[in-house]
Amino acid sequence: MKAIVQRNRLFDPFDVMDRMLGRYADIGEIPAELAPYAVDVHENADHFFVEAELPGFSKDEVDITLEDGVLTIRAERKTESSKRDPLHIERRWTQFQRAFTLPTAVNENSVNATMDKGVLTITLDKREEVKPRKISITAGDGKELRSPVEVKKEDATKK
Repeated sequence: MKAIVQRNRLFDPFDVMDRMLGRYADIGEIPAELAPYAVDVHENADHFFVEAELPGFSKDEVDITLEDGVLTIRAERKTESSKRDPLHIERRWTQFQRAFTLPTAVNENSVNATMDKGVLTITLDKREEVKPRKISITAGDGKELRSPVEVKKEDATKK
């Protein structure tokens, strides 16, 4: 099922992220229903956020790297060794990896990650020069603006 959300493709910093797997394999986007663990990416004025659902993984089983503008999330859960003879086993070794090419607006020196109840949240600060800023308006010299026609009429009456 295709997403209904329309985005501005002329300037969409996550367009590259949407095609992330196309960089490593010629398969393009993976539909959400086929991805083993859901990942959401969003932003506000000051940060980008990557939220990954990693149920059953502890923070010690998750590895996050940032290299050459690519954020990579890896998680690996190994099979528990048991001294008992198993009758039935469904919980096995599993591995997860996702890579995102980051927009140039990311400050790669300011990244934080937290894990709470199986949800990994990575907060990436935006560089100061790309953050929106308010432009103040200063008062003029108090003179009224006049059209060139009014100036010509005034000059003609002075003669």
